[in-house]
Amino acid sequence: MKQSFYIYSAGRLERKDNTVHFVTAEGKGRYLPIETISDLYIMGEVDVNSRCLNFLGAANVAVHFFNYYSFYTGSFYPREKQVAGKLLVKQVEHYQEADKRLTLAKAFVQGAMDSMYRNLRYYNSRGKDVSSMMGEIKAMERPLSRAITIQEVMGCEGMARKAYYSAWNTIVDQEINFTKREKRPPTTMINSLISYVNMLIYTKALGEIYHTALNPTISYLHEPGERRFSLCLDITEIFKPLVGDRLIFRLLNKKQITQKSFTEGLNYLHLKPEASRLIAGELEESLKKTIMHKDLGRQVSYQYLMRLECFKLTKHFIGEKNYEPFVIWW
Repeated sequence: MKQSFYIYSAGRLERKDNTVHFVTAEGKGRYLPIETISDLYIMGEVDVNSRCLNFLGAANVAVHFFNYYSFYTGSFYPREKQVAGKLLVKQVEHYQEADKRLTLAKAFVQGAMDSMYRNLRYYNSRGKDVSSMMGEIKAMERPLSRAITIQEVMGCEGMARKAYYSAWNTIVDQEINFTKREKRPPTTMINSLISYVNMLIYTKALGEIYHTALNPTISYLHEPGERRFSLCLDITEIFKPLVGDRLIFRLLNKKQITQKSFTEGLNYLHLKPEASRLIAGELEESLKKTIMHKDLGRQVSYQYLMRLECFKLTKHFIGEKNYEPFVIWW
């Protein structure tokens, strides 16, 4: 079974026969059979040559690079193996035609709002009074339905998320003093955690898009831009609360991540390696968990749910079935 591999040590990544060979700076080696790798996460200072990248590309293995501060810097994205010209035309058409783009943008935000609401509902039923924030999120559904521009849709999403984040100080059993979401750069422990986990989920979505014929650079809620796979941003709006935020709540409430998980003197910008490994490992386990899918009638993993969103988008583009975002039904 294929799996994600994370490399935290400094060293060199090379091809060795039909395996990927990682050699640390101290000279210790590790062989990774190519057929076992779904994707690679480079978290340390690693040298890699074109021969190795060609080998990984031929095996359809993506490589995601993170810097010293655990910030995502980019991906080596293999040549697309599933290409459909007609689908690409339709995907572009749904971006260029304002009404079609607006429909999808609203769907992504509605899916995100449903996910945030259900997170709060879970904790509200367990003694954490966040009912007022739940009401604020629900109240944004009407202006969302009436929105006529992407900017208005983004505004609704921003207001819902503001209400959602205001509940975190109640949900988390640590003093996190979470007052607002900051990204560039994050200046608090909670903001750094959110950024790191969101970037990991972003790369997971990219991996699932790769297994479909969708183009990852054409998006609808987020504006397509140079040097980013913006469709991942759209899709992960739904899954960041369901997977990422739930993971953060669990790690913080179990005291597995605390202020001591960050390097002192760097204003919470740098997760210690052991904390980074813990978060990545726990996320992998969360994504492997399965649910009985009510439409498919079989068990599917949380990670595979992202691929199903891609398939639903494909059906939407070709006119087979209108896209509806994933919503928890239990």
